[in-house]
Amino acid sequence: MPDLKTTWLGLELQSPVIVASSGLSKSADDVKACADAGAGAVVLKSLFEEVLAQQDYEIKDSTGYHTEAYDYLRSELELQYGPREYCRTIEEAKKRVDIPVIASVNCVSSERWPSYAKQLQNSGADAIELNVYSMPADIETTSQQVEERYIEIVRGVRENTHLPIALKIAPYFASLANMAHQLCEAGAGGLVLFNRFTDPDIDVKKLKPTTTFQFTTANDYHNSLRWVALLFGKISCDLAATTGIHDAEGVAKMILAGASAVQVASVLYKKGVQTLSTLNEQFASWMKTHDFESLDDFKGKVSFKRTENPDLYLRHQFMQKIRGVE
Repeated sequence: MPDLKTTWLGLELQSPVIVASSGLSKSADDVKACADAGAGAVVLKSLFEEVLAQQDYEIKDSTGYHTEAYDYLRSELELQYGPREYCRTIEEAKKRVDIPVIASVNCVSSERWPSYAKQLQNSGADAIELNVYSMPADIETTSQQVEERYIEIVRGVRENTHLPIALKIAPYFASLANMAHQLCEAGAGGLVLFNRFTDPDIDVKKLKPTTTFQFTTANDYHNSLRWVALLFGKISCDLAATTGIHDAEGVAKMILAGASAVQVASVLYKKGVQTLSTLNEQFASWMKTHDFESLDDFKGKVSFKRTENPDLYLRHQFMQKIRGVE
């Protein structure tokens, strides 16, 4: 039987399949169900930075929103975990499972919450995943300022905890490879590629802006695959892939590209948490078919680690494909 063990953020996982931060991981019962189904680790549903600001009774000062947006945000926060409840969830989950439980903080700044990392640490969390959500729509904000905000967030947490830190990022950087390198140097032990945000829409009947969120499909993994393959062996931290991983073949592709682990959510919403067991079984079967005894036998085997000029290679592939559809 192939060995599915892997290491992510210095933590040993029995499977490379991690349950991503979502509504499927908001309680200790949820974590237990995921562990029983075969999850290698579970990332808890995110604690929002605004909740921490609200705890300080300064939420208005912590955001740049208009009054209407503030009122909406306040009502939404009432539905989210408060800090104390979040820590209790970690404590209870750690009593019931023997897999890593990773805390998640959805953040927009480095001002208030880094010290809260100590509370997550004391509650028993095995690691912290920083889920940075920032929409730099201000025309006065430079790309350098945006990047510095990410760096400050990582450094702030690093200074306040000895826990491993993962950063879940979006691909929207002018120089993603350089940014990934800087984040690792700032103290991130792993990068999760890539974050997904809600999408804007317009209600043409009511003439109002709306927000939508779609589950991924099995064809949405390509950008994550590209960057895992490009970054593997080039930066000093671990890589995890997410978005569009719905089957064992998707798991295999990401490990071949250089990922240490993958995160799944949409497929679990669609097919149930028990799908984790199927993913593990089918992934193990794939490894056996190819005579791989462990992930180390093929991790990064199809990455760009040994490619001297990946830009030239990708350009050539692009030109070939474009010619093929003319």
